[in-house]
Amino acid sequence: MIKVIPASERHHATHGWLDSYFLFSFSDYYDPNNVQWGPLRVFNDDYIKGNSGFPEHSHSEMEIVTIVLEGEVTHSDSLGNKTVIKGGEVQRMSTGTGVSHSEHNHTEGELHLYQLWFIPNKKGLTPSYEQKPIDFTGEKNQLIPLVTGQKVLEDVVFINSNSTIYHANLSEGKEIDFKTFPIRKGLIYVTSGELFVNGIQVQKNDQVRSADVDALRIQATADSSFLLIDLPGVEANY
Repeated sequence: MIKVIPASERHHATHGWLDSYFLFSFSDYYDPNNVQWGPLRVFNDDYIKGNSGFPEHSHSEMEIVTIVLEGEVTHSDSLGNKTVIKGGEVQRMSTGTGVSHSEHNHTEGELHLYQLWFIPNKKGLTPSYEQKPIDFTGEKNQLIPLVTGQKVLEDVVFINSNSTIYHANLSEGKEIDFKTFPIRKGLIYVTSGELFVNGIQVQKNDQVRSADVDALRIQATADSSFLLIDLPGVEANY
């Protein structure tokens, strides 16, 4: 099964300082048919204006991944972490039994990031934090693992989920074959350009959700970039 969800079907929330596009039910947007995909519960595409941000708030029982595309986010949390995550860097916060944090753009320019929440594979985890600079913006024509809980890789952020997030910059005319299993699910989100996924055309900010397939063939008809998320097929839920 290959399902394409066009960019126009994302939920758009705007608050003046924040433009956010929700791929799944979140905040005041609820669709019982669009709550999660495997353990992936939230995928927000956020644009945050300069000198603004999210005040301190709390989370629990969630793996929160932040991928910064442009700009920088200043993070502070109740674990004592005070960090800056810049474009090309990845952050993971396991909220487990509970943690509070804030996120701000203290620069004049706009901040563009993806934030993804995964339901963890175990409840009651001790909250923890990890951040890595991963040069995913510079590499071309290969899948770069950013976050994984499936296997041990160097320079990859760990997550408490049987999932992996990849990023790719694919040049026009190039293709990538990603082998998977029918028992797993996938999600592709196009950051820029234009792709064919198993022969189906997708464009910027479109998403592809896959299940019951053996492979994903991704072909670029223009210079493109995208995230590919490999997920267990079972709907994680507590």
